[in-house]
Amino acid sequence: MMQWVKKIHKWVSLLIGLQVFIWVLSGLIFNVIDHNKARGNAYRQAISTKQNIIAEKDLLPVESILAAYPDTIELSQTTLLSKPYYLLTKEQALYQHFANTYQLVNAISGELTIVDKQLATDIAKASYNGPGNITSTTLLTGNIADFTKQKNPSWQVNFSDKLQTSVYVEQGSGRLVGHSNSDKRFANFFFMLHFMDYNHEGSFNNVQIIFFAFVTLWLTLSGLVWAIHLLRLGKYHKKYI
Repeated sequence: MMQWVKKIHKWVSLLIGLQVFIWVLSGLIFNVIDHNKARGNAYRQAISTKQNIIAEKDLLPVESILAAYPDTIELSQTTLLSKPYYLLTKEQALYQHFANTYQLVNAISGELTIVDKQLATDIAKASYNGPGNITSTTLLTGNIADFTKQKNPSWQVNFSDKLQTSVYVEQGSGRLVGHSNSDKRFANFFFMLHFMDYNHEGSFNNVQIIFFAFVTLWLTLSGLVWAIHLLRLGKYHKKYI
């Protein structure tokens, strides 16, 4: 039995040591990289929220919107490309990047607005000040590698600049999720290693971390058992203590 404990202890030590090395390496990388570049905002600019002069009386009353959409949980005013909208929340999560359900209603006409490919492209272009041109626009409904926390369907708008910039626009709300580029992807790779986020969940509270904690606990206990076993066999001598 003790032989098996020794063998497993040695192999588990190798596994733990490898992950500790990864932590040290990734921590070192975090200290030497340019944190401004790592954010992926090299070609990002603020989108103008200035509206055309619109009298409050020209906006549809909130009461009429709520009457037309009675299942609304929350209503807020927002602006997309200088146009006023009502953002209706149908299903609300704790954070905006969690799974939420929205509807956009034009605050003047009352028309239900879908953030389609064209609108998403226009929003992305308004947030971009780089030299590249748009090469593709794709709707992503699953995991987004550049923004692993984002759980809502989003448009990915790619630009042809040297940093391979991608801009992400949330389909439901028109919210700008963010910019990403090769610098941010480089940093994201080491964040993934550091937090053992191998399933790209966007969180360090994952199965890998929990498993690693239990394995480390087992390593500690098995080492203690091994030490006691050696002590009982008289393998420790006073001159070594």
